[in-house]
Amino acid sequence: AYATAGINHPELFEKVANHIVKSDHLNQFKPQNLSNTVWAYATVQVSHPKLFQKVTKAAAQRNEECNSQDVANLLWAYATMGIIDKQLFESFVPT
Repeated sequence: AYATAGINHPELFEKVANHIVKSDHLNQFKPQNLSNTVWAYATVQVSHPKLFQKVTKAAAQRNEECNSQDVANLLWAYATMGIIDKQLFESFVPT
């Protein structure tokens, strides 16, 4: 909601990201939840490398469950943040 409203609250985003990283429950996130999470961080330009690394792993493992919107949001978020993640990008290359 903060990102959609264009509100940048770095301390809040940092605490949420730290919680997500520590809880290690990203494997339970649906693909849309994964993409919306990194989309929100990219939209407000809040960097959290550990969160993006964890999302990469979770998204790559569930890449076949992702729809085109999930993929677009994921790749847009990484590109917007200037993150080049070969594992993520390659996981969405059709085989």
